[in-house]
Amino acid sequence: MMGWMKPLALIIRTAGTNCDRELAHAFELAGAATRTVHLNRLIEDPAAFELVDIIGFPGGFSYGDDIAAGRILANRVRHRLIEPLRAAVGRGVPMIGICNGFQAMVKLGLLPDPAGGGLGRQAVTLADNTSGRFVAKWVGLCVPGDTACIWTQSLGRFELPVAHGEGRFVCGSGELLERLRAQGQVALRYVAAGQAGQPSDYNPNGSVDDIAGICDPTGLILGLMPHPERYTHPTHHPQWTRLIGRGSGEAPVGLRLFQNAVEHVKQHATCSA
Repeated sequence: MMGWMKPLALIIRTAGTNCDRELAHAFELAGAATRTVHLNRLIEDPAAFELVDIIGFPGGFSYGDDIAAGRILANRVRHRLIEPLRAAVGRGVPMIGICNGFQAMVKLGLLPDPAGGGLGRQAVTLADNTSGRFVAKWVGLCVPGDTACIWTQSLGRFELPVAHGEGRFVCGSGELLERLRAQGQVALRYVAAGQAGQPSDYNPNGSVDDIAGICDPTGLILGLMPHPERYTHPTHHPQWTRLIGRGSGEAPVGLRLFQNAVEHVKQHATCSA
């Protein structure tokens, strides 16, 4: 691979998407080239999937979150783009879905196990927050030590902002939840002071087991409710002036998450751009 070549990240947007530019900026800061494409154009030319190294489903309110958050986006992809997406999964293309993108991913079956027969079938969901309210604030998070996720490796404990009304992670069964834990598919948890799985000051939506994000068994496909693309510059943090001088000079944690994926592609795949 030539040193000047960059991984190419495809960012899928549609009516109601509003975090696509922030996601593109995050990938570019992390060392990737980006291509933002409207879903209608991808339906017309699905071969575009074959040319990319990373796929991103950004946040927002796709199709106004009519019916349920991410439902229409997931249905359109299921009926029109399922085969090129299945091929991308088979090639080992890292993917990320943030907030509304996560909601669409689970309804599409991209999570929790697309390669194991789950693609096109929903097994988990993101339901209404237990408060019944839209929540927008910074929250504490931690990465489980046994996670398989390549995106969240070595991030430890940190803070990211959330902004959602339907973020409560729910499994179809207790058996599935145990499988997610056993296979290292819990990628991110809210740092909770109370009993796991119960709403607390640190769990903004009441997600079971305080789960803020999950990955597929390979660790390549990540869905999360917090917004890492909103913390890629030090000044994005509301207490940035207090944090100056406390760190070790590392990039903000949101940027490091994208750098992890870009570095994985550089090490394991031939880049496109």
